[in-house]
Amino acid sequence: MDIQNTQSQMRKGVLEFCILSIIRQGEAYPSDIVEKMKFANLHILEGTLYPLLTRLKNADFLTYRWVESASGPPRKYFCMTEKGLQFYAELERTWKELADAVHALTQPLEPTNENI
Repeated sequence: MDIQNTQSQMRKGVLEFCILSIIRQGEAYPSDIVEKMKFANLHILEGTLYPLLTRLKNADFLTYRWVESASGPPRKYFCMTEKGLQFYAELERTWKELADAVHALTQPLEPTNENI
């Protein structure tokens, strides 16, 4: 069994939630998202990010606006829609339930009268 493949699959499972978490904090430019992810030790390539942003936009979870740039072409800044905020709230509930379940399963059992 390949540990790197398993680790990659685990990261992919939370990628959408993490990206939406960043955008939920305020308008975000894709390279800023990449940097924030890298800072959190969740490395993502722009080639992975752009299709995901497009899919989220097509689902009406995100919208964007163009901003002129003095140092190149206009930049696309993403923000969440009302539908996206509702979707995020559901993802957040799911994440908390999942994290609590994993935490409960990975902690050593505390002795009870039944295991003594």
